[in-house]
Amino acid sequence: MKTYLALGDSYTIGEKVLVEENFPNKTVALLNGKLSIPQIIATTGWTTDELDAAITAANITTTFDIVSLLIGVNNQYRERTVNNFEIEFEHLLQRAIAFANNNSTHVVVLSIPDWGVTPFAEGRDREKIAREIDAYNLVCKIAAQKFNTHFIDITTAQRLDGNKEEFLAADKLHPSGKEYTKWAKRLVEKINEIHSF
Repeated sequence: MKTYLALGDSYTIGEKVLVEENFPNKTVALLNGKLSIPQIIATTGWTTDELDAAITAANITTTFDIVSLLIGVNNQYRERTVNNFEIEFEHLLQRAIAFANNNSTHVVVLSIPDWGVTPFAEGRDREKIAREIDAYNLVCKIAAQKFNTHFIDITTAQRLDGNKEEFLAADKLHPSGKEYTKWAKRLVEKINEIHSF
């Protein structure tokens, strides 16, 4: 059975949904016993530097067959610069590769969702949020290519779902299990390519 480490923030831990509805656990369920219960290092609100500190504190001594990384929305929300994000994201990606036993092709970066399309963002500058999310995601995509990892764009489809009740959790900000299932299916496709299940 393959092992899985998921690194991130609220979008990885699954804020406001049951634990089995977050995308790492949905991914495991869809793979029907081919992937072990995920080890998740993620907390709502974390920025790149906070995730980095938590990874260090976790003192992980094992490696994994799959590592996913989805981080950055809180950097954007706190109005941190793209340049700062690039430095910290690349550092996290290199740590993710180390957790994958230095096999970069076993690491999957997921793009940052656009919270600006959700009802929570009512009254905010949605176009500005979208531009900034796009800039952050360009950093993620370029870094994924630079370090020979995989990149999955979940943002394009999420933007179409982001104001629909069925795809939102009760807080009208975070995704529902239905949205996470879509992400999990994309990740399962990639894992099947990587490990030829």
